[in-house]
Amino acid sequence: MNAAYFKPNKERNQAIFLLVITSILWSLGGLLIKSVSWNPLAIAGTRSIIAAGVMLLFNRKLRFTWSSAQIGGALAYAATVTLFVIANKLTTAVNAILLQYTAPVYTAFLGAWLLKEKTSKLDWLTIALVMGGMGLFFLDKLSVGNIAGNICAILSGVTFGATAVLLRKQKDGSPLESVILGNIITALIGLPFMLQSAPAGTFSWLYLIILGVFQLGISYILYTLAIRHVTALEAILIPIIEPILNPLWVFLVMGEAPGVWALVGGFIVLVSITGRCLIVALKESLAST
Repeated sequence: MNAAYFKPNKERNQAIFLLVITSILWSLGGLLIKSVSWNPLAIAGTRSIIAAGVMLLFNRKLRFTWSSAQIGGALAYAATVTLFVIANKLTTAVNAILLQYTAPVYTAFLGAWLLKEKTSKLDWLTIALVMGGMGLFFLDKLSVGNIAGNICAILSGVTFGATAVLLRKQKDGSPLESVILGNIITALIGLPFMLQSAPAGTFSWLYLIILGVFQLGISYILYTLAIRHVTALEAILIPIIEPILNPLWVFLVMGEAPGVWALVGGFIVLVSITGRCLIVALKESLAST
């Protein structure tokens, strides 16, 4: 990792705080998605329409450069939010979120290649442990639907990692435009399914509004502000609150419990990522003294 990131930096500290708030908002996704009785692509499209509106209200002076990073970031983002909704409908919330959080593996590779952000030995150790933990998810007895959901969750991790790298690549510009474009793409993908039916019940509409405004809209505004001042890998590793809270909300409200191997694998993933963050924080503290 670049030594500059070990130096005290007010903007970077603020960015870390924004990432923590972002992860709390993201953690509402599993419960709210499962609470909406509707086609997953319709949910993804409606959520993105609402989120795009929130983002346009926040920033009306948009700068579309149509660069490869901006377009690539939009496509990666659209794939991430769409695959994550599908995964939540097909498998457990624990599997969906923790398998998505294998994203640091892909971020490390892409960040080193596209951003020239050095990946340390600690990062590679974390990646190896995360990969090992991910493999344990498939030792549980799974139905075909669960397996499909797990695969969608893994793919959402790949695209989430790509999203972080491509947004970070726009750190000197305005990465929010990529997210807005991504929401428009997601809305277009979901439009045919949105027109076929409507969500069941009044509360489903309420959950969709919360998903669009808070869980996706405001959260990604904060994320795009934060990612200018942290590395792409940190932007994936720091929001560790989400994979802890996301399945917790679902378990408390819906009673959905993960399998034993998923718990073991999830524990390995979270401990690895948390340990990495704590070690980096300690190095940063020592460097500042």
